[in-house]
Amino acid sequence: MKISLEAGEFHYVEYGEQGAPPMVLVHGMGWSSSTWEQVAPTLAKTRRVIALDLRGHGESVWTPTYSFEQMRDDLLEFADRLGLGKFLLCGHSMGASVAWLFAERYVDRLTGLVIVDAAPPDGEGDWTVPPKPEGELIADWEMLTAIYGQQAKPDPAWWTDLPKITVPTLIVGGGSTSKVPQESLAAAAKLLPDATLVTVEGAGHHVQTAKPAELLAAIEQWVKD
Repeated sequence: MKISLEAGEFHYVEYGEQGAPPMVLVHGMGWSSSTWEQVAPTLAKTRRVIALDLRGHGESVWTPTYSFEQMRDDLLEFADRLGLGKFLLCGHSMGASVAWLFAERYVDRLTGLVIVDAAPPDGEGDWTVPPKPEGELIADWEMLTAIYGQQAKPDPAWWTDLPKITVPTLIVGGGSTSKVPQESLAAAAKLLPDATLVTVEGAGHHVQTAKPAELLAAIEQWVKD
């Protein structure tokens, strides 16, 4: 499906019944809504699940500029256009960074937050932009360049504003095989008023594709608790 927002046309996929409680899924860098295909149908048994292609990704618009903040505000406009009201937000990797920022700024729009193997950017790691590959790309290279720049020099408020996220939050780490330092997930969890940290050992960074059943189990157990 396509929807027109201020920045252009955005692609999204829906699962479940329209009247069910809404849940929005946000993918990582260089991916698309398809990354959730192994978990969305099960989540949709009790929810209206909506997976969005962020700007510069998949079938959504490629724009002149990119930032986490623009993606955050795209998400707000998207939710408003769909009339979602309050919803459960789930993000992976770069999409989790967008979700963190969304929850810090628009926490009143959320019923809860699920973060998959990501803490807010802290400037650690090598964010040198690699050479642009030849051929057709599945995501805008200008997007990667811009987001790598923000990863390298993040806004300190992305961490200091974490206590503003007052909704229940589940953080799912991929364990020792993930490229993401798992201690950063624990550090973020400590700053939140209501956080649950679960590790899916052996999943690596892409928990939703490597161990979808374990991710689903973690989400459903958290909802019950």
